[in-house]
Amino acid sequence: MGRVEAGGSGPIHTRAEDAPDPPKPPLVLTPALACDPDTDQDILWHIAREVPELRRWLPANPRATPELLETVSQLGGPGVAHSLGLLLDYLDARQP
Repeated sequence: MGRVEAGGSGPIHTRAEDAPDPPKPPLVLTPALACDPDTDQDILWHIAREVPELRRWLPANPRATPELLETVSQLGGPGVAHSLGLLLDYLDARQP
């Protein structure tokens, strides 16, 4: 177990296995992250609401929900209409 130094601000860890994990690096929002099916839904929603320049990439994510895509459509942004149009054309072409 770590010890607290007198007058110190926190524990001093004497063994590596006692030390806390380092913090995760800051998440960099990129087109690849917006398209990645492993990206958490909370992050996709953050992109939809707060990052208009990346909204165009969300329709390319296979895990984008209809609600997310509706929000992207309503909020708009650079290239959004085009990317949604491509998605709809693709889905229409798959119809028997």
